[in-house]
Amino acid sequence: MPRETFDRELQRLQDEMLKLGSIVRHALLQSVQALKRRDFAASQRLIEEDNAINDKRFEIEHDALVLIATQQPMAGDLRILAAIVEIVAELERIGDYAKGIATINLNIGDRPLIKPLVDIPLMAEKAASMLYRALDSFVHRDVELARAIPAEDDEIDALYNQVYRELVTYIFGDPGHIEQANQLLWVAHNLERAADRTINICERVVFTVTGQLEELDGSENVQPSKQ
Repeated sequence: MPRETFDRELQRLQDEMLKLGSIVRHALLQSVQALKRRDFAASQRLIEEDNAINDKRFEIEHDALVLIATQQPMAGDLRILAAIVEIVAELERIGDYAKGIATINLNIGDRPLIKPLVDIPLMAEKAASMLYRALDSFVHRDVELARAIPAEDDEIDALYNQVYRELVTYIFGDPGHIEQANQLLWVAHNLERAADRTINICERVVFTVTGQLEELDGSENVQPSKQ
């Protein structure tokens, strides 16, 4: 395969990865909006559309592995292809979190929410913003941006703790709220995990550019990898 053809295929795979990232980010935001609006039809659509996310992940992964196997790329190109494989796997898992939130909305059913959703939508917006910029850092090979994003995970954690404290208060006020409070806590948990997956993407960006494995930590920013 001529170099220009290889480069076009590499660019195509990156573009497909970005399309998947856009779909997943939208699903994450929509899953929380559907919960807030109690829009069961929207939640059902998100659940059904998760199959397309899975299919796209494996399609990109397959094409990247074929390119690796058939073209024996040099170290820099190999890191890019390996990163694409890793990133689409993380995106597919974030899609699973969106599907989980949609499922929770259906499970709650017609019962009114025990509290207005304030911090959970903020968590979704923050996680989606982190994801967008993590993918942007990969496109532009921006190591400094990739290293900066994980620090924002502290904000996600603070919101999660706030949700937890409020839900505990509601349970103390009425033990009948335990089931729904637990479901809403799982929503917050899924968003917190989505942010963690985004940090994994940032770590992959750093490795792609530098060839060094670094564990990015929100509180201390960068730590040596345990690998």
